[in-house]
Amino acid sequence: MSTLFSIFERNNNNNTAVIVPGSAPTPAHLTFQQLLQVLADFSGKLAAVLPASTFKPGHAISIAYPNSLEFIIAFLATGYMRLVAAPLNAAYTEEEFKFYLDDSQSHAIIVPKGSTQSNSPVVRAAKSFGVAVVEIEWANNQIQVELTVPGKDKSRGGFNPSKVRPQPDDVALLLHTSGTTGRPKGVPLTHLNIATTMQNIINTYNLTPADRTYLVMPLFHVHGLICGLLATLLSGGSAVIPQKFSAGVFWKDFIDNKCNWYTAVPTMHQILLLHPPKEIPNIRFIRSCSSSLAPPTFHALEETFKAPVLEAYAMTEAAHQMTSNPLPPAVRKPGSVGLGQGVEIAILDNSGKHVEEGEVCIKGTNVTKGYLNNPKANEGAFTADGWFRTGDQGKKDKDGYLILTGRIKELINRGGEKISPLEIDGVLLAFPKAAEAICFGVEDQMYGQEVHAAVVLKKANENEDPKKIEKEMQEFASAKLAKFKIPKRIYVVKEMQKTATGKVSRVKMSEAANKQNSAPKAKL
Repeated sequence: MSTLFSIFERNNNNNTAVIVPGSAPTPAHLTFQQLLQVLADFSGKLAAVLPASTFKPGHAISIAYPNSLEFIIAFLATGYMRLVAAPLNAAYTEEEFKFYLDDSQSHAIIVPKGSTQSNSPVVRAAKSFGVAVVEIEWANNQIQVELTVPGKDKSRGGFNPSKVRPQPDDVALLLHTSGTTGRPKGVPLTHLNIATTMQNIINTYNLTPADRTYLVMPLFHVHGLICGLLATLLSGGSAVIPQKFSAGVFWKDFIDNKCNWYTAVPTMHQILLLHPPKEIPNIRFIRSCSSSLAPPTFHALEETFKAPVLEAYAMTEAAHQMTSNPLPPAVRKPGSVGLGQGVEIAILDNSGKHVEEGEVCIKGTNVTKGYLNNPKANEGAFTADGWFRTGDQGKKDKDGYLILTGRIKELINRGGEKISPLEIDGVLLAFPKAAEAICFGVEDQMYGQEVHAAVVLKKANENEDPKKIEKEMQEFASAKLAKFKIPKRIYVVKEMQKTATGKVSRVKMSEAANKQNSAPKAKL
């Protein structure tokens, strides 16, 4: 069990693998055997429209598609052909797509039907780099594939996908994680990295073919992709996949399709608490990950939905899961992210010495071997004896449960979306009226953290209406940043809060914003 193909080596049968529910635009129901046949069909069709040079092992193919059967087919088939799948958020702007296509050196990008005709941002970005655009659609119980924008190499065909099989050390997945340098870092994950986490998740939650999950996390993130989809499929269970999370259809889909567990971020849990079903279904467990779960939310979930809530801790560099609270009858602890699951956990100081409270570090077969083309980041991410530094501060209690006590890195965690503040700083500083600008995370009841920013105006603009400036800057940023990265509030200030050494302090700005939000008279 060392590649994604293990899913079908274990489950080449008539059990249900994937259900796209009636709430989605194109409902579908595929067994493991049918899914495998579709993957072979898709691989052949893709090989027929793209040049043979595309299919050199290790070449990347990007996927910009919402949660769907099409995404699953494209992702799995890419891995089986020894290519690297590089999923992207379909909501990115043209500039963001350009960055990711360039960094991954993608040879093609897979998008929904109609994207080329509408000249969407992803198509414009692909054209600017000479990246082939392939539109796919599930229709009439088959996958349709069309090359709408040829790449630099205009030839077609010449590759036989039936003659290749993935190897454990092949990179199967390339995702990007925001860093404190402002430049997102590419995280290559091998088949073995991913397969290890898949099995770890199965072991943690005792997943079996009898289990069925309702998958609401985006598949371009490791949370939804590896825990929700891949671990479920490897266990022989079924994944029910709506196009997006909607509290209005969640419980109907969950009950109609006989689901018995789900995994989500705290924001989604809070929304579901506001929209409970009339009758509580039989839920085996509820998993929470990607952002800290507040103890009150933990208790409200267990009381409302009559199911154990298991908080986990994960990151892209570990192919998702690192720790989790265990199933009953073992103890689960609110405020803790649980025990190591198939990985070693150490608490180290800056010199690599084991301490009571310090940086959480990990070792395991699921951990990436290093960032993509980024030796400087790799040097700082790994200790001399191979521990990966997570950037999170924590400690273990007397039972070995991990408690996170803070963040060493400056990332903003908005409902599980990790956002680089320096990326946003760069956009805000390009605003013509800004002399200084800085963004920071502010406490938010729904998302955990929300993006806020502060700006010092140029002298010529000092007397302009702050509300007008805020709106102008938000509109300016919307052309360059995905919606979730645009600051919810932008404060016009006379000067920035600084440290004793004169550096602008995100911590101080964040503290001031938190005070202002709770006490209107406080000032930044």
